[in-house]
Amino acid sequence: MIKVLVVDDSAIVRKVLSLELSKTADIEVIGTAPDPYVARDKIVRLNPDVITLDIEMPKMDGITFLKKLMHYKPMPVIVVSSLTPAGSKLAFEAIQLGAVEVLCKPGEAYTVSDLAIELSDKIRAAAGANIKKILTAQDNTAADNIRLETTTEKIVAIGASTGGTQAIRHILKAMPSNAPGMVIVQHMPENFTRSFSESLNNECVMQVLEAKDGDYVSTGRALIAPGNKHMVLRRSGAMYRVEIKDGPRVQRQRPSVDVLFHSVALSAGANAVGVILTGMGADGAEGMLKMKQAGAFNIAQDEASCVVFGMPQEAIKAGGVDLVAGLKKIPAAIADAAAAKRKLLQDK
Repeated sequence: MIKVLVVDDSAIVRKVLSLELSKTADIEVIGTAPDPYVARDKIVRLNPDVITLDIEMPKMDGITFLKKLMHYKPMPVIVVSSLTPAGSKLAFEAIQLGAVEVLCKPGEAYTVSDLAIELSDKIRAAAGANIKKILTAQDNTAADNIRLETTTEKIVAIGASTGGTQAIRHILKAMPSNAPGMVIVQHMPENFTRSFSESLNNECVMQVLEAKDGDYVSTGRALIAPGNKHMVLRRSGAMYRVEIKDGPRVQRQRPSVDVLFHSVALSAGANAVGVILTGMGADGAEGMLKMKQAGAFNIAQDEASCVVFGMPQEAIKAGGVDLVAGLKKIPAAIADAAAAKRKLLQDK
């Protein structure tokens, strides 16, 4: 059983989360707390495997509590918050401080049933996550900037989930201004993708945007699928653009990596490079196989550098991966594939 402590100032939210999680066979809510001070005492006494944490609370805000927790007793934390645009910036700060996942409370974007399914999955991912890798990701994933002699017309499609924000950040920061256009799905709720994109745009040479319907995929631009929407690639004459749309969850996800990868296989074929990064589940495995069958060159992050090896492992098992590489090697592998060199890299 995965032992969970729910920390939220709302008695209703604590009750709803406890009730929904009690319906699962492998998750047990061992306690709840209305504020960080009560949570601190219960962490010591109950030793939970995972904590769900609201950001806006009385006495001590969730960000301050998270900083103290990660300093004195690092453990998997899932932020469950009302992700308004302002709240999303705080949620992104929580990710940078070491939170494993972010989830939106029930509302316009999520129903209680949606929340129960997704929160259960995220708790399982968090329980199996390597928290040390999350906390040290920024220091340990520094990479030399990649240089491309000439601009290529390749399309790079990237999919990620748990631990993916730091992995994507690492890759994009290494890419030059003439890097191939990129389309990216990271499992995260709406509003949060905007904060994530803006933060990356400030750090990277590439232009990084939350995708809008009809945006063109062009050299030096990375488009990130907006939360709670699917993103697909379409051919538009000699160029590519993205379509942002609603639709059922695929592999329990919206946006879904499989939805993006299937569209890349259809629209770009051998002109594409696929990358599957850290994350729980199988989203992207089927779509990556379709990309390979269409002639794309595909890269999977290796187990040693993943926070959760689930998604890359499933893609490898499905037979859709050409190269398995550590995170530090992936930017160079993308550059080689984009330049049609397709040189196999070996970890030192």
